[in-house]
Amino acid sequence: MDSLKPETLLAQAPGHPAAPYGEIVPPIHVATTYERGTDLGYPGGRVYGRDGNPSFTAAEGLLTQLEGGAASMLFASGMAAATAVFQALDPGDRVVVPRVMYWALRHWLVTEGERRGLKVTLFDNLAADPVAALAEATGTRPVKLVWLETPANPTWDVIDIAAAAKVAHAAGALLAVDSTVATPILCRPLALGADLVMHAATKYLNGHSDVLAGTLTTARDDDFWARLKVQRALGGGIMGPFEAWLLLRGMRTLSLRVGRASTTAMAIARHFQSDPRVAVLYPGLPSFPGHEVAARQMVGGFSGMMSLRVNGGRDRALRMHGRLKLFRRATSLGGVESLVEHRASIEGPTSPCPDDLLRMSIGLEDAGDLIADLEQALA
Repeated sequence: MDSLKPETLLAQAPGHPAAPYGEIVPPIHVATTYERGTDLGYPGGRVYGRDGNPSFTAAEGLLTQLEGGAASMLFASGMAAATAVFQALDPGDRVVVPRVMYWALRHWLVTEGERRGLKVTLFDNLAADPVAALAEATGTRPVKLVWLETPANPTWDVIDIAAAAKVAHAAGALLAVDSTVATPILCRPLALGADLVMHAATKYLNGHSDVLAGTLTTARDDDFWARLKVQRALGGGIMGPFEAWLLLRGMRTLSLRVGRASTTAMAIARHFQSDPRVAVLYPGLPSFPGHEVAARQMVGGFSGMMSLRVNGGRDRALRMHGRLKLFRRATSLGGVESLVEHRASIEGPTSPCPDDLLRMSIGLEDAGDLIADLEQALA
């Protein structure tokens, strides 16, 4: 059957019983090496476990279908996947990246990336017209890669992927999109013109806060994708077979979890949108800058990620942070439990994050219970 809905693909992943026993749940393959034939070939088609473990196949194939891409790869973490893209470039190549994005990757780019010879240009993705800011940043100099993150962590500002793709391609650059927050349930960047899409699969794709994982999906199986495959194989940033199995198990409920988290986040955002004690940052609100773009390229919801800017500054934000009872004070996002974090404290003095901002990952709890917890913490 062609053109199955994402919910069906996810629920029945990997889509067929395993051979030879017909298991509905795919088996875990732990072998690291494979026997050669007498002709020195590999009759099973596998050479070595670092880049050819069969446990990767089901999750990679499922993600490729969800994203509408040509191929996918699993990595040991989101950072391993993201940095592989930049390490596949050549010294001296210029990349354009957002000023506000996942802090660890931005920090890596302006320290390790530049030390490796990359020329890193930041553009203001929080500008009134972020696509115009991107166009100005690409300028007339050669650019090899434009990196987007939308919605952007932790302010959740959005950028028009289709418009950004035109800017990137006009500059001769590839466009890569970190779509961790949106997931393929809400947004498909490749269909909007992106060349690569990355997920920190630790977050929503796994969804249970018990696996570190990253993924890349490509629109084309081209020369750059071949370089990325070499980068993974020789760099060694691969998952273990059990972690790959856990990732696939988590993905089977992705549509349900993302849908529930998005609905609850919207309820919380609406409850507090007129509250003078806080400013709500959530792309699902019509008053949010970029809502129109988000509504156009995110289908079926706006994710479970949101932030509150607490009126009264850093001290009041920290007091609210400390008073929350249901929200767990922890890093990460996309799990079944709701998390809260004073992001500026985590990112340190170089962070562009406002110091009155609390980042929240909305889980699967009852919306009324979460609202009540926020209310008592604000009281």
